[in-house]
Amino acid sequence: MALIDVQGLEKRFRVRRRRAGLFGAVRGLVARDSREVVAVEGISFAVARGEMVGYVGPNGAGKSTTIKMLTGILVPSAGRVTVDGLVPWRERRRLAGRIGVVFGQRTQLWWDLPLIESLDLLRHIYRVPAARYRENLRRFTDLLDLGPFLETPVRQLSLGQRMRGDLAASLLHDPAILYLDEPTIGLDVVAKERIRAFLRDLNREAGVTVLLTTHDMADIARLCERMLIIDRGRLLYDGGVGAIAERYGGERRLIVDLDEDVACPAVPGARLERREGPRLWLSFRREEIRAPDLIARVAARYRIRDLTLEEPDIEQVVRRIYEEGLP
Repeated sequence: MALIDVQGLEKRFRVRRRRAGLFGAVRGLVARDSREVVAVEGISFAVARGEMVGYVGPNGAGKSTTIKMLTGILVPSAGRVTVDGLVPWRERRRLAGRIGVVFGQRTQLWWDLPLIESLDLLRHIYRVPAARYRENLRRFTDLLDLGPFLETPVRQLSLGQRMRGDLAASLLHDPAILYLDEPTIGLDVVAKERIRAFLRDLNREAGVTVLLTTHDMADIARLCERMLIIDRGRLLYDGGVGAIAERYGGERRLIVDLDEDVACPAVPGARLERREGPRLWLSFRREEIRAPDLIARVAARYRIRDLTLEEPDIEQVVRRIYEEGLP
């Protein structure tokens, strides 16, 4: 049985707008009407217990709206959702004890309190037993290196420190599911890698199910085996992270180091993208020629010193899908 089960989910909003009346936009003489905006349109997917799934899309695609419906903040216009057997918007109080939520641009910590006092308040809100709280606090302090700033007011924390504090806060009550909305936004490389390492360990050792929305494709590539792509409220893709590059990657690149410089290199089935002395960058389409066949053609014409095959990265593939749609 899926831990998260979404079937035909929709969310529509009525947005009011002003328009000038017959006598112009004079105070008191402005007509009002409204239009319907479809934020999420008929999406369906299921997430099994212990999965780590990336949920990606451009701004305004419907990612955050979906998360808000899964947490019970918003009520869907149509469709069916169950999370750990509960209907989120009908059983928000019960569901709150089973989920953790981190919004990268918001915090659940108290701005003027030291981090440790925010965590202690959340312990009482979630009614975490004292022994369990002490054990979780010790574990998260070690894993997230919270010790140096536990006594620091939240407003004085760096973005990376505050994000680590928010992760600890969202997990104090041992949720089965963790929703992450842009958890690495604005972080430097070191802070991002610390967060990713923590999430990998959390998923592997504690079996926490993670649904991750992000614009950073490196988060998806390093954390998730499966991804969902949404655009304009519709689900475009549900499948493996590696498989999407294989299916929709378009051009691949073969970088070849020859034994000697060649005046006019050419290989049937490939396009010479660039050259620097004896090094050639050859682009080719996977549907037109297989990589082993292209390598054989190069070897038949030139003496090869070394070669590297480059696959298109996930970010390029997803950007192409946004721009062109799925083939």
